[in-house]
Order: sequence, then C-alpha cells, then structure tokens
Amino acid sequence: MGGVSPAGRDSGLQPERTRLAWRRTTLSATVAAVLAVRTALQGASAAGIVVAAVCCALWLGFLRVAHHRIRPLSLGGPPTALAPRLAVAAVLCAVGLAVCAAVLVA
Repeated sequence: MGGVSPAGRDSGLQPERTRLAWRRTTLSATVAAVLAVRTALQGASAAGIVVAAVCCALWLGFLRVAHHRIRPLSLGGPPTALAPRLAVAAVLCAVGLAVCAAVLVA
C-alpha cells in the first residue's frame, strides 16, 4: 500500500476539517433564520412574528454551541470530545429551526 504511516499522519487536519464543518453548519443555520424572519415579516401576522422570534432564539443557541466547539479547535492541540449536553443542544436547535421553517412555509 502507498498510504502514509500512522506515525507520519498530520493530526492537524482533522480539527481543521471539523472547525470548517461547524462554520458551514453555522452559515446554513444563519441563512435559515434570516429566511424565516423575512418570511414572517412579509406575512406580518402575530403568529409569524412569534415563530420568527423562536427561530432567532434557536439560532443564537446554535451559535453558542458552535462557538464552544470551534474555539478549542482553533487553539490547536488535540481536540476534546464534544460534551453530550452540547451535542443534544445542537441537535435540538437544528431540529427546532427546521420545525419553525416548516411552520412558516405551511
């Protein structure tokens, strides 16, 4: 095999890929939140405004989780595992954003 030996592996690439993945996901969540607010403001109903506010709160929650994950990855060194509570929070925020978007579209 012509692969690289485990001793010659660059351990800096995985944290970089993970950090970039978190940034892409954060960008996607930002786009979803902005579109939700835009849709809510076009309809201008009270329920739409409330759902848009919930979207913004979920987006802020996701940003907080992403920041807690991106920050240690940027500092270098071996990355630590993501805490289970942060993983659950990220999933709940993402699912909540999807539900809010579905409510606004329907």
